[in-house]
Amino acid sequence: MYREREAVKPTDVSDPSYYHRVVDCQWACPAHTNVPEYIRLIAQGRYADAYMVNRESNVFPAILGRTCDRPCEPACRRGRIDGNPVAICRLKRVAADHKGDISGRLPIIPIEKNGKHVVCIGAGPASLTVANDLMPLGYEVTILERLDKPGGLMRTNIPGFRLPEDVLTEEVGTILDMGVDIRYNSPVTSLATLLEGGHDAVFVGSGAPRGKELELPGRRETDRIHIGIDWLESIAFGHVNSIGERVLIIGVGNTAMDCCRSSRRLGGKDIKVMARRPRPFFKASPWELDDAEEEGVEIVINHAPTRFVVEDGTLVGMEFDVLEWDEGARRSTTVDTVFIPCDDVILAIGQENAFPWIERDLGIEFGKWDMPMVDETTFQSTRPGVFFGGDSAWGPKNIIWAVEHGHQAAISIHNHCTGASVQERPPVGINLASQKMGLSEWSYHNDYNPSPRQKMQHVDLTRRFEDLHLEVELGFTAEQTAREVQRCLNCDIQTDFTASLCIECDACIDVCPVQCLTIVEDGDEAEIRVQLSAPAVNPEQALFASEALPQTGRLMLKDEDVCVHCGLCAERCPTAAWDMQKFDLLLPYAGAPACSH
Repeated sequence: MYREREAVKPTDVSDPSYYHRVVDCQWACPAHTNVPEYIRLIAQGRYADAYMVNRESNVFPAILGRTCDRPCEPACRRGRIDGNPVAICRLKRVAADHKGDISGRLPIIPIEKNGKHVVCIGAGPASLTVANDLMPLGYEVTILERLDKPGGLMRTNIPGFRLPEDVLTEEVGTILDMGVDIRYNSPVTSLATLLEGGHDAVFVGSGAPRGKELELPGRRETDRIHIGIDWLESIAFGHVNSIGERVLIIGVGNTAMDCCRSSRRLGGKDIKVMARRPRPFFKASPWELDDAEEEGVEIVINHAPTRFVVEDGTLVGMEFDVLEWDEGARRSTTVDTVFIPCDDVILAIGQENAFPWIERDLGIEFGKWDMPMVDETTFQSTRPGVFFGGDSAWGPKNIIWAVEHGHQAAISIHNHCTGASVQERPPVGINLASQKMGLSEWSYHNDYNPSPRQKMQHVDLTRRFEDLHLEVELGFTAEQTAREVQRCLNCDIQTDFTASLCIECDACIDVCPVQCLTIVEDGDEAEIRVQLSAPAVNPEQALFASEALPQTGRLMLKDEDVCVHCGLCAERCPTAAWDMQKFDLLLPYAGAPACSH
């Protein structure tokens, strides 16, 4: 059947999302932190500036520099070149550890308030972000926290050997010191009662506080079976200081890794993490698995628990089916049954929400899994003025997602309190500025640095288990930092093309080291893609197409997935049709349009 060919439309580079998508690390970050910019600032020794660039979007640079799940790193363009992304997360920590006093650069909190009062439930990352964004606008913010210290899961679920308490306290305190009215030991037992208080808005940031159970035979016959997140919380508050020598951890997420490593520090000698599936299907971050195994934890795959073995009231072990999986680990068959002895079992098979304190007649609708129905854009529930964010909105994710939820919820809360529609989202903006400093010189280092990814130094194993709260990772040295920052490819320095200046001399195509440029006749994109100089192996990323070139009417194409932003095309171009321009994504926040910062 004849199909009319559709000409490729010229790329609209004025659309903020186009160049944003090219900065893969920033695109992959839920909070869209300007990664290349803060890495350049670190390279210049401007640690406080780098910290503030971080803080604008992610709020907790020191905490996340130690604990982030790093969605930015798998997206990093450097990984496509030598297989190892830039150590973005660890560089974030460098900026935080060397920032100095930044108190004079924090938002000014108005003495005269705006008359609006917002109450947040839970002092975790989502609620703290809401407070961070609303306090500078003159809101009065109250946080109700069931525990006697702030931080939520950052305090209760992340052990001190990964996140020292002083680091947590400092960054959380930066927000609380804005004048937040935080009330400890104040669990909310009735949302209806809270709503009677006349607050202008309520934000639910209570997390997913209930660990999943494993109801197998023997579960209720012993007190040596622990729920992972509850057990970690007990350690954080000093209620647990020992465990048996033989410990089984059920589950292979990051919580399981924290449980097994904590067990090692509390006296565990023979510690096994039991996984139902093969290693490629684990939820835990690879570096968490590596750290656990370095500390002597054994990870056992393809074992499904069937029962707890309890004799005369004493837990003696667990029984497992040994599984054999198909290629995609979708179907399994049992090939054996084994008994593994243990003194304690820790269940780390997931977390779920629990809202017994939300009455079901308040206009808040609940859907699948008894979860509140929350708008994914506004974070508002079906009752106007009641918002959700973090794990309480859609279940467990991670800290950086909770921060982004808090930012978006704060925009909605501000709209709600000022009479605007919560659906009205402030636009994103961009700045583009040429980096040219001469005929062939740029205001950034555009050379390729072959340095390998730097390895984090750790405290010696002999010392690690002496103190439960001794931080294991030592941070990068000055020399490591200098090498690692140079591995960044400056993906935010965009190759900006002006078609009217092009004389089609092919100099840019000749000099391009990765063959990302092609000049072709206009036509159907599917047909054009097969004509590219280098195969377009990632069709998910954009193909830049110019306006018709003045000499022949052909198009200049660039595969954004292949380009490494080296700038050689711009250096070689005799007419300056190519330029290297720094892209700055301007994000709006509550009461702060994108153009204002």
